[in-house]
Amino acid sequence: MSNSPAYSPQTIKAHTISIESLADYNIHSVRITWVDLVNIVSIRVVPLKSFHRLLASSRPGITIAKCVFGFVINRLAAGFGPTEEYLFVVDLSSMRLCPYAPGHVSIMGWFQDKVPAPGRILGTGVPMCPRSALNRIVNTAKSYNAAFLVGFETEFILLKSTNPIEAINPHGWNHTRALPSGAKETEVLEEIAHGLVRSGIELMMYHSEAAPGQYEIVTGPLPPLEAADALVHTRETITNVARKHGFHATFAPRLHMDTCGSAAHTHISVHPINSEHPSKLQNLNQSPADTSDNPITPLESVFLAGVLNHLQASCAFTLPLRASYARMLDGIWSGGTWVAWGRDNREAPVRLCIPAASVDTEVATNAPSKNHFEVKCVDGTASPYLVLASLIGSGLLGIQSQAALVEQDCDTPAALMTEAEREAVGVTRRMPMSWEEARAALEADEALKSLLGGFVEGFLAVGETLDELLHAPANEAERVQMLVEYF
Repeated sequence: MSNSPAYSPQTIKAHTISIESLADYNIHSVRITWVDLVNIVSIRVVPLKSFHRLLASSRPGITIAKCVFGFVINRLAAGFGPTEEYLFVVDLSSMRLCPYAPGHVSIMGWFQDKVPAPGRILGTGVPMCPRSALNRIVNTAKSYNAAFLVGFETEFILLKSTNPIEAINPHGWNHTRALPSGAKETEVLEEIAHGLVRSGIELMMYHSEAAPGQYEIVTGPLPPLEAADALVHTRETITNVARKHGFHATFAPRLHMDTCGSAAHTHISVHPINSEHPSKLQNLNQSPADTSDNPITPLESVFLAGVLNHLQASCAFTLPLRASYARMLDGIWSGGTWVAWGRDNREAPVRLCIPAASVDTEVATNAPSKNHFEVKCVDGTASPYLVLASLIGSGLLGIQSQAALVEQDCDTPAALMTEAEREAVGVTRRMPMSWEEARAALEADEALKSLLGGFVEGFLAVGETLDELLHAPANEAERVQMLVEYF
């Protein structure tokens, strides 16, 4: 991410469009969009005239069978059945232009009970709805005087072919030859960039990455729910523009073991809503001490402590496939294998990003923090709603308990330290090294499961079904082909 001026939750909002402005853009179709528990994006396309009829209802939306969260490609996971329906109520604040599909807009929504259900208020999100779960966690944090901003780095590979796997070019990190004038890949990247800007998403930069045919799109910070929506739109823009030009864009974690993988590095900053707010907790609105060995605020400290305390369980959501763990190794700048954090340490799963020092002015000791945390153990196969619900939810648990930050600033890759050196900085726990270990960590983390609510059981069930499907092909080449075609 760039060293940009400070952002704050009070000044940042999503730039979406209103229902009243659709005629100005010659819109004729609305893509009602949702993301399921295995990160498959689904749509139903509604003509604009029919959409306006929907809006006449007190709860404007479409009915969808409750098994929507249990369908995995072409199979129904255990625990889901053919009966009953949800009402998917559209969220008019989430509407964005789809420049890759002229005349179309996309809109997100909330899965709600179609009819009253025992113990639930009609018109609120159901426990299985990932978007509602994230919104609930963010709203809960407000009562602790905490708000968040989130930005993403989206890495992907452009393929000329999925069978066999063939990248569009062999060039590497930031190379000009990966974006030559007149080349098709340059045309694709420029069209993606223009499309994101036109749809209201802040594009901070794009460049080639280190693997053949690999690129990165960096988008600006937004409140968590809006950031997740924007990431879904970013990925849809990337895949659709690539397809238009005859290529296939994949977010698969790692295609070849001799090249780097593709991540979805997640940048999170935590802010006091109001320094005068009568917070439930004390002493969390202070600025960082004006010393180099204490770069974070008390609020950032307890948030980070919560994230690290529950990071092993969060990996079930942030690294949801077996293939995800081919990227999580020591020595390849993907975050390493130890639960740790460090200032600008790319071999820690959580990197503290601090702004460059100013040469023009002195920074007041009571100035708001401009820090943010980059969580590196996230890839593009993960649902952004589940990723942020688990990470921000973990941080919220730390805020609620005023958790002590056991791990100290790790300025050396943990894998290169001796056991005694790691213990001296509080680094004693390994990250999950496999899909099974991450899921076991989630199942054992009662506090995080309780906070996340009713979708956890469903997530584990559909994850098992997806794993069976992705590993049904007889050989590795066929399994990789299936992976890139779905992700």
